[in-house]
Amino acid sequence: MRGVIFDGSQPQVVDDLEVREPGPGEVLVGVRAAGLCHSDLSVVDGTIPFPVPVVLGHEGAGVVEAVGPGVGHVAPGDHVALSTLANCGTCAECDRGRPTMCRASIGRPDRPFTRAGKRLYNFASNSAFAERTVVRAVQAVKIHPDIPLTSAALIGCAVLTGVGAALNRAKVDRGDSVAVIGAGGIGLNVIQGARIAGALTIMAVDANPAKEAVARAFGATHFIDASAVGDTARAVKEILPKGVDHAFECVGNTRLIRQAVDLLDRRGQAILLGVPPATAEASFLVSSMYMDKSILGCRYGSSRPQRDIALYAELYRSGRLKLDELVTETYPVEDFAKAADDAHHGRVARGVLTF
Repeated sequence: MRGVIFDGSQPQVVDDLEVREPGPGEVLVGVRAAGLCHSDLSVVDGTIPFPVPVVLGHEGAGVVEAVGPGVGHVAPGDHVALSTLANCGTCAECDRGRPTMCRASIGRPDRPFTRAGKRLYNFASNSAFAERTVVRAVQAVKIHPDIPLTSAALIGCAVLTGVGAALNRAKVDRGDSVAVIGAGGIGLNVIQGARIAGALTIMAVDANPAKEAVARAFGATHFIDASAVGDTARAVKEILPKGVDHAFECVGNTRLIRQAVDLLDRRGQAILLGVPPATAEASFLVSSMYMDKSILGCRYGSSRPQRDIALYAELYRSGRLKLDELVTETYPVEDFAKAADDAHHGRVARGVLTF
């Protein structure tokens, strides 16, 4: 079968992958579509250290082909969106409703794939860049079959992370003000999460002025072209002189992390979603924090995937959450290199690989 692997030197599309049958508590999914996220590219450029060889991809949707013993919530033929979070469901954090903090889900990749007799790792317990993949049952969330799988693929990462950051982590409330730094796939979902929450002012900040139209379509009330203004913080404060209640950094740049902190009003909070290099350090004025300001990390939108994926799928079906508009372009998996180049240069909100 076809898939995209990374051997430590360069990614390549291969056609001789094999995947094992599902074991107890596992599901075999025929992947139909998979979003190309910057986290996949971060494995390739070394920003995210990961063992190799690995089958890439972590944002996908498809059709259940087989289930292992003990799986009852999905069956062959069901359409599913895939979560990257393979939480155990039994530890103290899972029991508290914090599956993103499950230690069993972090840094323990499996090796369900083989190629020429050699075992390959899966990325994010998922590996959606393969025609078939094996995931833990908790990662497969049943969705209505009328949702296009090219759109449903994005729920499991970009939507969970961005919308979840606004609703679950920041807890944006009615009338709040929001600044979103970076209007890519994650940032657009923060914007629509803030819109769904009832934020009154939603400012999108991006150095690419071509992103203004899509940012406004997702709910931005203002757009600041960071390439055209000398001081982004000043531009924001011309609109909201006291600063914002919530500032989301969606790029992974330490300078922009500092900028997010500088944009805050009293009691404001900066939420970090972008992923800089693992050793990166950011600075801020400590004195600025004594007005009850906060800097919050956010893993995977602080989500509960079985609940949230199903919820967002229904919000899409009711017309309240945008998915189709996130898909800028679809590519056959053989065109992975072009998809990666388009994503790297910011030409797409989200590119989706299809099988």
